[in-house]
Amino acid sequence: MERIIIFCMLLFSFSMVLTASPQKLKYRQIIKTIEKLETAVKNEDAELLHTPENPEDGCLFTAVTCFQNETWKLQPKISQENSAFIKQVKILRRHILRRSDMPCESSCESYEKKGPNDFLKGFAKLMKQVI
Repeated sequence: MERIIIFCMLLFSFSMVLTASPQKLKYRQIIKTIEKLETAVKNEDAELLHTPENPEDGCLFTAVTCFQNETWKLQPKISQENSAFIKQVKILRRHILRRSDMPCESSCESYEKKGPNDFLKGFAKLMKQVI
């Protein structure tokens, strides 16, 4: 009887690990994509982007959405890399978080504008907080 109980507990804990893993893998993929873009993004003479920093708990969804919307403004360093660059940006545009029920008073426009490299570093930092 004890073996059955131990087996059930192990099976339950293993299934919990498997259900949590896809989200973490998804977030890690996003962080890797951001790191790839950091080396490929045009930073000089580029448009400044709204960069959320330290969002409140209820504003996490808004901050991630802000980052996602601003990614379309990123430009590649070399124009020949445009198709690969666009594919990486599309990865960042996929659905990441569920909408929070908590109201958020800050908007994307309320955040400071920064250069593309700082923008991507801020996005990676936020995704590490989400993990």
